[in-house]
Amino acid sequence: MFLALKEIKHEKLRYGLIILMMFLISYLIFMLAGLALGLAEENTQAITSWDAKSVVMNKTSNISLMQSILTKDDLKNAKVGKNEAYLGEIPVVAKAKGHKSISAQFLGIKKSQFIYKDQELLAGHLAKKKNEVTADEAFQIKGYKLGDKIKLGNSKKKYTIVGFVKNAKINIAPIIYGRLATWKELHPGIPNLVASGIISKNANYKYNYKNAKTYGIKTVINKLPGYTAQNLTFEMMIGFLFIISLIIIAVFLYILTMQKMHNFAVMRAQGIPSKTLVAATIGQSIILVVTGVVLSLIAMFLTNLAMPKSVPMDLSPAIIIAGCAGMLLMGIIGSLIPIRSILKVDPANAIGE
Repeated sequence: MFLALKEIKHEKLRYGLIILMMFLISYLIFMLAGLALGLAEENTQAITSWDAKSVVMNKTSNISLMQSILTKDDLKNAKVGKNEAYLGEIPVVAKAKGHKSISAQFLGIKKSQFIYKDQELLAGHLAKKKNEVTADEAFQIKGYKLGDKIKLGNSKKKYTIVGFVKNAKINIAPIIYGRLATWKELHPGIPNLVASGIISKNANYKYNYKNAKTYGIKTVINKLPGYTAQNLTFEMMIGFLFIISLIIIAVFLYILTMQKMHNFAVMRAQGIPSKTLVAATIGQSIILVVTGVVLSLIAMFLTNLAMPKSVPMDLSPAIIIAGCAGMLLMGIIGSLIPIRSILKVDPANAIGE
């Protein structure tokens, strides 16, 4: 490690450029990973807050609550206990005077069931009257206030926002919680409507009758529009960045090793063992990577503080640990490539040159 530090101090510009590359790559990895996790969480925030384990939907809905409709005939024999709740979902555009329209998901729920009771309010109170609703905090961020009256789509009725709810998004869209009866009103002309589905906290809950079918929560989440494709895209980009960091470290260290072959030969002739030179090369790689990663983490924390709340960024400890471990692993692997050249140094021939 002593040799590694001495050389880095002597060649500040050269090694500074490598650290800059490690910093930029690490910063981009943490940025993409944070955005990927943030977007994934916004897809499933509401589902996670419900602690849902299984969902009953119409079997022709393509496992989508938005497209699912269950009637009285479908739910004739359904047993709904304290761990189950009816839910009606429909996409709407919320409009209010003096505010921009917001694309949202209206969720009809029952006051007596757990989804209504488990709402985590940031301000206001739960909706108690037919014309009252609670909305995701995204509405508050965009300027909506308690007491604002909103219209849902083409409906002429107005609903008063009486509370803002934390973690109330599904498929990235903010949620408006209201009465199940309101959801039925938004589906005119369809008789005997009950709900889009039944949400259950019990993984063993099963109900399959007529058009109703039960799905596990993982299946439901993976079928959310764009969820799987989005995660795979981010994972591929992050994977390529790790590969790029490996290539950069390997190329830089190989070039530097070739330039120092004469110096290595002299040190070998002086009795310095090969393992010391190899350790110095690996040590250089670790120092360069660790320095770049630490700087990128500092930059990411500052970026996270400056980022507006509307940007879904989540820099969790798991991401930090995985990113640091991945970069360190790439650095060590990259440093092994020039080691073969170091081990093949011939002191006599190099000094003779």
